[in-house]
Amino acid sequence: MNIDTNTIVSVTEANQNFSRVTRIAEKHGQAILFKNNRPRYLLIDMENSPIIDMTEDEKIDFVASRILKKHKKAFLELAK
Repeated sequence: MNIDTNTIVSVTEANQNFSRVTRIAEKHGQAILFKNNRPRYLLIDMENSPIIDMTEDEKIDFVASRILKKHKKAFLELAK
């Protein structure tokens, strides 16, 4: 596994500044968390990472869930 050095974050730093880790994952598709100077955890951006290979139905469910969550008030109003 090749690791882009721009995606490496220590577990300690991740605990102190998790928003930075998420920004790295958004930019690069993933962030590698190191513990004791060894790669230990992988945080992935599920929307942009090639690591996650979803079926078409899973993609539809994922997008539908996001849309429903984002526009919940409108859907509740329409349901009246």
